[in-house]
Amino acid sequence: MTSHVPNEARVIPLRPRAERPGARPTASRPTVSPVPPERRPPTVREPLWRDLVGDVLRRERLEQERTLKEVAEAARISMPYLSEVERGRKEASSEVLAAAAGALGLGLGDLLARAQGELVRLTSRHTGAGAGRGTSGNRFDGMCLAA
Repeated sequence: MTSHVPNEARVIPLRPRAERPGARPTASRPTVSPVPPERRPPTVREPLWRDLVGDVLRRERLEQERTLKEVAEAARISMPYLSEVERGRKEASSEVLAAAAGALGLGLGDLLARAQGELVRLTSRHTGAGAGRGTSGNRFDGMCLAA
């Protein structure tokens, strides 16, 4: 007979030994001063980009009194997928966003600018900062889109 090694998994702890319940403490860590309230991140959940873009698409479609089917056909996107994009359930590619915007008579820049404006409006309401450009304290005054 051959020697048999038991089939056991190797466990790698996710937390350092000192943080695990019942574990022996290791070398002490340096104490960190608490973060002052004005430097803490906002406790309100920031909106997701896909939600903002979807809201802009849906609002524009409804203002034009067009159906989801009409816009999806004009954009050459499936109707269920466009619905998912409008509801913020799908992270659409820039090509899909450009097609949907084009079907509504918007450019991709128009769509993104409207979504960015909505982001600034929503986040400035929660952070208490002004909505104007250059207002100090408004952390979300610019736009960044990575694809």
